[in-house]
Amino acid sequence: MAARDETLPGLMLRNAQDRPTKPAMREKDLGIWRTYSWADYAAQVQDFALGLAQMGFGKDDKLVVIGDNRPRLYWAQVAAMSLGGSAVPVYQDAIADELVFVLADADTKVVVAEDQEQVDKIMSIKDQLASLVAIVYDDNRGMAHYKGAILHSFEAVQAVGAKQDASAFAKHVDALDPDAIAVMCYTSGTTGNPKGVMLSHRNLVETGKIFCANEDVRESDDFLAYLPMAWVGEAMYGMAISLLTGCSSNCPEAPETLERDLRELGPTGFVASPRGWETILSQLQVKANDTTGLKRWVYDTFRQAAVDGELARAEGRSPGLGNSIKRALGEFFVYGPVRDQIGLRRARWCYTGGAPLGHDTFRFFRAIGVNLKQLYGSTEVSGLVALQKDDKVNPDTSGPACPGIEVKIGDNSEILVKSPGVFQGYYKRDDATAEAFTADGYFRTGDAGVLDEQSGELLIIDRAKDVGKMTDGTAYAPQFIENKLKFSAYISEAVSFGADREFVSVMVAIDQSTVSNWAEKQGIPFTNYMDLSQKTEVRDLIAGEVARINTSLPGSVRVKRFLLLAKDLDADDSEVTRTRKLRRAFIAERYAPVIEAFYNNQSEVDLRTEVTFEDGRRSHVEARLLIQDAA
Repeated sequence: MAARDETLPGLMLRNAQDRPTKPAMREKDLGIWRTYSWADYAAQVQDFALGLAQMGFGKDDKLVVIGDNRPRLYWAQVAAMSLGGSAVPVYQDAIADELVFVLADADTKVVVAEDQEQVDKIMSIKDQLASLVAIVYDDNRGMAHYKGAILHSFEAVQAVGAKQDASAFAKHVDALDPDAIAVMCYTSGTTGNPKGVMLSHRNLVETGKIFCANEDVRESDDFLAYLPMAWVGEAMYGMAISLLTGCSSNCPEAPETLERDLRELGPTGFVASPRGWETILSQLQVKANDTTGLKRWVYDTFRQAAVDGELARAEGRSPGLGNSIKRALGEFFVYGPVRDQIGLRRARWCYTGGAPLGHDTFRFFRAIGVNLKQLYGSTEVSGLVALQKDDKVNPDTSGPACPGIEVKIGDNSEILVKSPGVFQGYYKRDDATAEAFTADGYFRTGDAGVLDEQSGELLIIDRAKDVGKMTDGTAYAPQFIENKLKFSAYISEAVSFGADREFVSVMVAIDQSTVSNWAEKQGIPFTNYMDLSQKTEVRDLIAGEVARINTSLPGSVRVKRFLLLAKDLDADDSEVTRTRKLRRAFIAERYAPVIEAFYNNQSEVDLRTEVTFEDGRRSHVEARLLIQDAA
């Protein structure tokens, strides 16, 4: 019998006993925050779990959840774990064709879907899912005329469970094996089909303990549960940490209301992707540019003072009396109001991970008083390897490996890891599991990095398989160049080419929001993304950004040629993953005419690309793209 602090459902029951009235989750619906205590949380999970058991769900079975962050989808996951099964969260914006492989590969028995939209996806592919016995829906709006024995409302399943012997639930939980698979997160699938990463209760609980030992996490904390549930970061930082410490997770009303809900809640801890932080900064810049001249001057003046002070601290020198006075005034006039505006007025710590964050963006947030730090992890290591300390923050690194986690650098500069969070293997892929480990038991992360022998700081370079050389022997890491370009508020995505080439060329996808805002202020008419991206003025704008960024790149890897794509890179079109990672092999094949044009010294190229709509229909975009030489 496992102790209750060794499994996620056990931690839930411990919280219900030790802090029954403490808020466990909040959900915003129709503009009102509704609070659920830990006693409520446990009761909801218990009824749903016992209802699932009556459907035949049990040990080793898989339950998929799909939808936005909703309390019932979290409860469904914990309910599945309570019966000895596994939760399999999937991306809510995945189209039906994408879902088929994952749901079939996972041998899915039950799907819990948020609403009618998600139910429709599952219903369209249910005949291809041999193990599926039930589809449970949370939101019943639009479901009145849906028929079929396979369909059940969340309330109906709980009603069946409420009639069962309640003591049976605790027996199920106490009988759990900490090494049983709790969550199965599927990889992005950048080079092939996604693989199911099996994470045990012990993986998540022990990694959660390591995080809490290195960060100031408190029972009174509030987190915003908004990251995709399929991302390991949400499983760890949104669910496991909450169950481990008793702090509260809060679900926003909808993705469209995220900014407003973030301001209302004011979380004490916050995790966002680099793109998320860059978007926040871009929006601040747009608002600053839209205000009066005086207010813009005040913002720019105190912002520069804050950045200057942060740079001085980073370099170990005194910022000077004048800068200190400016920053004291800036806290009153700018920094405090900005933190309040973006919803981070209460945040004691914030993290970014998944990709490098630009120096300018990183230093801006730290300069205005946001304790932003970087962490490094991956799905296979439960989302945590290294993180930065409050007093030792360097935008170039991800900090040292956490105590209890071993890191070393292997062949081809690959980062190798041993930790309690290392996964149990890939589901039904013993071959891939064996390849993922070295002979001495270290997990091969696939990331290239450098480990500073003195400080222990870990520097991430790129994916090991993507690091190459140019024809003159210069080391070429595409992600390094791409991330530099994406630091621009006007650039959404960038794909660079240079391996085995004599110079670097780049395809750029503009950021539609910021570029359209800029175009409107310039009085430039446009109809859609394609029209906007091919405007002469927009090409000149991006040319200026490329030239500016080139000055920060070593001469041998500066961008020599570039073009603007007629459409953004899209996960629905298989060009990027749901976590916005580039599918390089697919892109190289689809955009082969562009690559050929870059290196054949062509000035334009005709391109026909396929686009996929949300309902699965396909069409094509045809455009003549101009290739430019970069300054």
